[in-house]
Amino acid sequence: MPSDQSTWLVSVPESGDAEGLYHELSTKLCSSSKSVLPSNLAQLSIPSFKTGTLDSLVTLSEELPKHDSFFTATVAKTVDTLRNLLNNDPSKLSQHILVNEQPVDAYLLRGWSWNEGRYGVQRSLREMIDVLNKEMTSIDNVMKAKLNNYNLAKGSLVQMQRKKTGNLSVRSLVDIVRQEHFINDSEYLQTVLVAVPKNLVKDWNAKYERLTAMVVPRSSTLIASDDEYSLFAVVVFKRVHDDFVQKCRDNKYIVREFTFSEEAINKQREELEAADTTEKELWTELLQLARTNFSEAFQILVHLKVVQLFVESVLRYGLPAHYVGFLIKPEPKATKRTLATLQSQFAYLGRRANPDKLKNKSGGPADEAVGEYQNLLEQEFFDFVLFEIPWIVL
Repeated sequence: MPSDQSTWLVSVPESGDAEGLYHELSTKLCSSSKSVLPSNLAQLSIPSFKTGTLDSLVTLSEELPKHDSFFTATVAKTVDTLRNLLNNDPSKLSQHILVNEQPVDAYLLRGWSWNEGRYGVQRSLREMIDVLNKEMTSIDNVMKAKLNNYNLAKGSLVQMQRKKTGNLSVRSLVDIVRQEHFINDSEYLQTVLVAVPKNLVKDWNAKYERLTAMVVPRSSTLIASDDEYSLFAVVVFKRVHDDFVQKCRDNKYIVREFTFSEEAINKQREELEAADTTEKELWTELLQLARTNFSEAFQILVHLKVVQLFVESVLRYGLPAHYVGFLIKPEPKATKRTLATLQSQFAYLGRRANPDKLKNKSGGPADEAVGEYQNLLEQEFFDFVLFEIPWIVL
């Protein structure tokens, strides 16, 4: 069963009246069953590619699903990048998930045509697929590199910003302490910063002078407080520093190792500003690249789908390689009704398209044919050829 979250590409042999077939199908799908809106049904012009040999077509048929998976995944990854950059905001996404500066549905259903200038049909199918694959691989590699650069820059910025968050026992003190909180250029004294849990502040005030010898009396100064800790500066003699730190730990006070340096503080601020600027610049570059590459990748995916449609049509219906195509976007919950209408409309193709003719109960050469076409026989089978392009859901 085809997905109800995709646009369908359908192909049948040309009968000489493509326009009449389109109108007949439009009447049944849009008017009678109302499973498709008139604006969501369009004719699809399938180029007359060079068919090559039967063996080459079978080989391509085996390879194309792998390319299809890779192309679809690349498009999906590009959309995910845009989602992450735009915080999954549908209104913003709709401004960037565009193909040739138009919505995806408009690109597909308002007169889609093969890009002859870029993918001339004089190439063999093998060359065509190689060109498409080369372009998509290039897009994938460029996106991976840019995304990796952006993630590194963002990770560095987040790490710096994280130091400015949290309580006073863990956060950076660069923007909290000032030079006047420290004793500088003293041969014997030094300032120690201590984060004291709120429930132990009274305990600290009562005993800090007696934690060790040689603590300067009344030197405890409250610098800052938050919901969990209060940060104090206290002056001790350098010779008892290590003992004082240990006593603080024994009493569940947290000593913050910090050496005041105006130069170091300014450097940290400059590094944070530089990291913020770099992240914003890379964000902008990645957004523009993802927008451009989504448009490119989606077009390449659609061209590959049309090649698949052609290859399977030749294998299904044979020569001459002239086929009529349709783009169909079923209404939500109308998938079964749409499929039933198509099966009824194209039931006359049953004999021509039936793969059972490849089978031979008596064994022999036909069994070998079954083995050769095994991949085709395992696919979900309709009397018409059908491929799907997943919807880009905003």
